[in-house]
Amino acid sequence: MKQFASIAPFTFIDLFAGIGGFRLAMENLGGQCLFSSEWDKYCQKTYQENFCEIPYGDLTSQEVKNSIPENFDILCAGFPCQAFSIAGRKLGFEDARGTLFFELALILKKHRPLGFILENVKGLAHHDKGKTLKVILNTLREDLGYDVPHPKIINAKNFGLPQNRERIFIVGFRKDLNVSYFEYPSPISEEKQITIQDILEEKEVSVKYYLSTQYIKVLENHKNYHQSKGNGFGYNILSPDDIAGALVLGGMGRERNLIIDKRLTNFTPVTRIKGEVNKQGIRRLTPREYARLQGFPDDFKIVVSDTQAYKQFANSVPVPVVEAVGNKVIQKLSRTKVVA
Repeated sequence: MKQFASIAPFTFIDLFAGIGGFRLAMENLGGQCLFSSEWDKYCQKTYQENFCEIPYGDLTSQEVKNSIPENFDILCAGFPCQAFSIAGRKLGFEDARGTLFFELALILKKHRPLGFILENVKGLAHHDKGKTLKVILNTLREDLGYDVPHPKIINAKNFGLPQNRERIFIVGFRKDLNVSYFEYPSPISEEKQITIQDILEEKEVSVKYYLSTQYIKVLENHKNYHQSKGNGFGYNILSPDDIAGALVLGGMGRERNLIIDKRLTNFTPVTRIKGEVNKQGIRRLTPREYARLQGFPDDFKIVVSDTQAYKQFANSVPVPVVEAVGNKVIQKLSRTKVVA
């Protein structure tokens, strides 16, 4: 799903790397990854199979931080969202201590890359009544000396993916570069919106992805209960021309994006289920379909259990969105003659 031509060679590091969504996007733009860090052993396995290297582990470890190369152009990170202690009301570097963002701040302070691209959940914008984002921006701007335009919430559905996934992006440029006004990417124009139909498996999938009659009853009762309380939560069956809701973990996340697929020919269960396999064709999306919803190519290897694969793709960045943001960042750096 490559949308942009390589602008210029550049180097980057991939922190809180997950399974490499940032890396795929930045390599598509001509970048060279010099270092990666991810503590989850299952993500490390997927990363190794696809990039032929094992990411370093816990970024809070001084040994890991000492392994980061001295020079690189761009820091990339999809960092976890955590509340900060603001007892001192400095709303900056000191208030970020003890958080994983603070580890990024230390790396930026030591290595002074040309710029950075950070990604997080949409809720970061209002997390802890906006204090969390305020600490992050003050740290980046005032304490670390980066020009940071106002963050932007970007929806994957506007960048060629049939998924309603909003994420906040924060980019920054070292102040001495005097980077002028930065504009985040605009939605791409397409003749038609890509839909669920466009990312479905081409062949019949295993019966294990089809729901049992008993489980469907549980879902129906659960939805009816919440509706009686005035809540909108419940399972959802998509039509072929729909787009998926954001991939999430827990809370029956996989049941929010069910589809009807009547291609099943063998209804004999391959896992322990209560009741029979439903005859309506109701099934979950497969891990490969999850991968496609995040913009991963079909040659991306899935080498872990379905449970881990769902988790990995649901936690990943949408690759085309990162590529669009990265493209804008590299364009801006190229014009300053610092990336060539």
